[in-house]
Amino acid sequence: MLQQAEHRFAGVRCGIMDQLAVLLAKRDHALLLDCRSLETRHVALPTGWSLVVMDTGVRHDLATSEYNKRQLECADALRVIAKTQPKVQSLREVSAADLEEVAARIHPVGLRRCRHVIAENERVHRAVTALENADTRAIGELFAASHRSLRDDYEVSCPELDALVEAAWGAPGCIGARMTGGGFGGSTVNLVVAEKTEAFVEAVRAAYQRSIGRDAKAIVTAAAEGATAGELE
Repeated sequence: MLQQAEHRFAGVRCGIMDQLAVLLAKRDHALLLDCRSLETRHVALPTGWSLVVMDTGVRHDLATSEYNKRQLECADALRVIAKTQPKVQSLREVSAADLEEVAARIHPVGLRRCRHVIAENERVHRAVTALENADTRAIGELFAASHRSLRDDYEVSCPELDALVEAAWGAPGCIGARMTGGGFGGSTVNLVVAEKTEAFVEAVRAAYQRSIGRDAKAIVTAAAEGATAGELE
């Protein structure tokens, strides 16, 4: 119902991730979600890490941006793939090798979109392993690869998001940084060594001011319990 409200009233062809995350979140855990089966698994976040959201200050309207267009581009490419692999119903069923076999038949833009989706699915599973092993190097590499893919292949970033992410990569205590949400503005998500959070925020804000000429709002937060029903007094 929550997803349908966004589709019908907000005009955004979103998935189900945000709604389920709000409802099923668990303190100090990430949520691994299968968007087809709706199966979920909580993955413990390593201790000693903090979660920092950095706001670009750039507002975005996902319904009038190119957010919805990305879905259509992927759907067009999927139809081409299905002509040679009739059982394929989703890009999650397509490997990178499968995609390259039909690359010449797909529009170059659609090909880039598909490369992002397929690679991002793989990165999610690798990130689960990295979190379980508290592997800071792997998380950093996965976050960086994800942002570059969102920027170059899916093309939903913007100069302000790129500036914040690049500032974070060079800031004290940064474990990983990438854009988050639908793109075209909004925020970045950053995993930071907890004891260096203050220095991280100061460095990123200063670098963003130098490169973009505006302030970036920092929100130091943590994974919390999901929404619950309660009575108002």
